[in-house]
Amino acid sequence: MRINRLLVSIVLISVIVTSCGASDIPVINTPSLPTGSPTRTPFLPVSDTPTSASATPTPTNTSTPSLEVKLMAVGDIMLARTIESQMQARGPGIVFSGVQPVLNSADVLVGNLECALTNSTDRQQKTYTFAAPPEAAKALALAGFDVLNQANNHALDFGIQGLFDTQVALRQFGIADLGAGANSKEAHAPVIIERNGLRLAFLGYADVPDETGGFDAHSWIATDTQQGIAWADPEQIKTEVAAAKLLADVVVVMLHFGLENSTVISANQRAEAYAAIDAGASLVIGSHSHILQTIEKYHGGLIAFSLGNFVFDDYKGISNATIILQVVLTRQGFQSYDYVPVLIQNGLPALTKIDNARGIETLVAP
Repeated sequence: MRINRLLVSIVLISVIVTSCGASDIPVINTPSLPTGSPTRTPFLPVSDTPTSASATPTPTNTSTPSLEVKLMAVGDIMLARTIESQMQARGPGIVFSGVQPVLNSADVLVGNLECALTNSTDRQQKTYTFAAPPEAAKALALAGFDVLNQANNHALDFGIQGLFDTQVALRQFGIADLGAGANSKEAHAPVIIERNGLRLAFLGYADVPDETGGFDAHSWIATDTQQGIAWADPEQIKTEVAAAKLLADVVVVMLHFGLENSTVISANQRAEAYAAIDAGASLVIGSHSHILQTIEKYHGGLIAFSLGNFVFDDYKGISNATIILQVVLTRQGFQSYDYVPVLIQNGLPALTKIDNARGIETLVAP
């Protein structure tokens, strides 16, 4: 059920309110990782065809690549608390079952992972910490996710072991992670995916204010000698986007930034998003506000300042209104966009009817 640039309708918002590269590739090298765990090689393209252990030759595909990719993006995914309970009761497929028919048509599917996937008990000293068991990664694999951003204020909720456990869990299902790692080189490294003959480079950054309770995410910034997350700085974003553009046809930047529970775009958000596009990125995908924010065309690129929540419990009203963003990308960059309206029910996303969709339009309208 695709919605094509819906009519703006402020009145109907009430419907929602009342609804519930090569030798220098960075590598994680730590004794805490189990033997055989995947290492980070983000400069290597992720192939359309999974590697097979069979000796049978793979048939040669002689069809001409379309050089066009339909990328789908969603907001914050948090698999702990009642979401974990629902997975235990009904299986991991329940998480995205309400939107799976739409997700199935994506060439590339991306989102922001707002929790650790770990059994670690090293809970950090902050008000909100989220962790689901590593097995929860199966829900993400069943949904078809290709890339998940970890440059956010929950990647190290359970310390460096929690971060490593998450990366291992994702990579076991072939899901690429970005924006966090054992040092700054790894956290800032691009992930490159090749689909339909098109090479896409992804970069992830965070820029969030202090949390309730005083936690300062600046303490998690990755350095040459410290694990952590990639922090958003407009000049560094420009440099790294330009470098990634040499490796790929299209650059996509994922930014976890802005103010929680606010539709107002901050000055930092604009500076960082504009820097990415000005440096050659075709698409900026935002998160962190827990509410939808404006989608804006800028200098030939597209900026979705926040896709809000996607899988998240304990929210009410318009925080449960969200979308699946659909963007067509070619070698020329951003070509067009559309979205599918979604409402979160009991923490899980589900397709919604046209009346609610018209209300959602008021949140993302330029």
